[in-house]
Amino acid sequence: MAEIDQKTDAHSVITEETGIARSEDAGQVQSPSRRGFLTRTGLATVAAMVGTSIPLSKNLPIGFVPAAMAGENVLAGKDGLTLLNDRPVNAETSPHLLDDAITPTNRHFVRNNGIPPEEMDAGSWTLTIDGFVDKPMTLTIADLKEKFEVVTKALTLECGGNGRSAFDPPAKGNQWTLGAIACSEWTGVRLKDVLEAVGVQSNVVYTAHYSADTHLSGDPAKLPISRGMPIAKAMTDEILIAFEMNGAELHPLNGAPLRLVVPGWPASTAQKWLNRIELRDVVHDGPKMTGKAYRVPNRPVAPGEKVAKEDFVIIERMPVKSLVTFPANGAEVGMETEVRGHAWSGDRTVEKLEISTDFGTTWQTAELDAPVNSGAWHNWRANVKFDQAGYYEVWACATDSNGEAQPFAINWNPKGYLNNTMHRVGLRVS
Repeated sequence: MAEIDQKTDAHSVITEETGIARSEDAGQVQSPSRRGFLTRTGLATVAAMVGTSIPLSKNLPIGFVPAAMAGENVLAGKDGLTLLNDRPVNAETSPHLLDDAITPTNRHFVRNNGIPPEEMDAGSWTLTIDGFVDKPMTLTIADLKEKFEVVTKALTLECGGNGRSAFDPPAKGNQWTLGAIACSEWTGVRLKDVLEAVGVQSNVVYTAHYSADTHLSGDPAKLPISRGMPIAKAMTDEILIAFEMNGAELHPLNGAPLRLVVPGWPASTAQKWLNRIELRDVVHDGPKMTGKAYRVPNRPVAPGEKVAKEDFVIIERMPVKSLVTFPANGAEVGMETEVRGHAWSGDRTVEKLEISTDFGTTWQTAELDAPVNSGAWHNWRANVKFDQAGYYEVWACATDSNGEAQPFAINWNPKGYLNNTMHRVGLRVS
């Protein structure tokens, strides 16, 4: 069981509004324990993590860790994810668990910025579209299904910081390795269709997305994240306002009951717990849109170099990338084995996937499937033979429709974004 490094008294409880630990006797805020989920996370998040409400939450002590999670990185409805952080909840999936052509819900990564809403009732949820529009609307999910064409698409979502752990010197933020990527099937309506219905005025340049989650401080006046995208991107066919994931309701930690899905761009633009879209006549300036958030320097910089805020530009499309999902890193294989995985490249397609088993000296072209629809990743596979037993590595390199290929090493940037170096998997051949 997870060790708790702080003793508590029987009268210490977690406030339901903020999730902050207080002593009923002294009225003082208690310092959080190392694994004290409720002291840092809040009841709504923990309920989503364990998959149900906690009726007797008023009795919970400081440092409480749900027994269902003790000693394991267990999130309700998720299988094998590695928990990177519990305030906010962030969890990734090991590459070998992403072998499915379509990522099942229980293997889809979780990237949160705030505390999920306590109320996620699809029946009463509404979405408001306003700002510089001809006809502002507030729609229920039932309205969306009735008034607009419902479509299902396989769409790739990737966190802009996926691969951050490989940067040296280290970049601040969740130390994602390779698992903040997924391609699930999403069902919803096209954002484009809804925007056309409200009437986009000629001065609109950007969208702004808002949601029902709460800032980590517990202050309802603060937004944890509110990003957007250029209106030209918003009017493309692949962006969905989604209410289903892999044929079922959205997972609570993946944005139930309503979210945006924006393939090919940082997943931070794909607002979860979506309740409002505003059309603006300026580039949106909400939380995580300004400063250095989801931005990279406008030029190559030296590792560790300080970069002025005005020299950062907003990340838009994600770079070309690939993943080896079989065999797993460190696996033992025979003298011949299949190798397979996925490849993707922002708004583009992947034209070629090559693998090397001799440390990049020679390359073998893999069989590469077309995406099942625009916005989905490509699946690929190859058979490899080894001449003798020993340690080998499989390197994967994707080249996209603009001729851009994955590098062996990437230029450093202060926030650790856009790492698209070749994926390498070590194998023991016998």
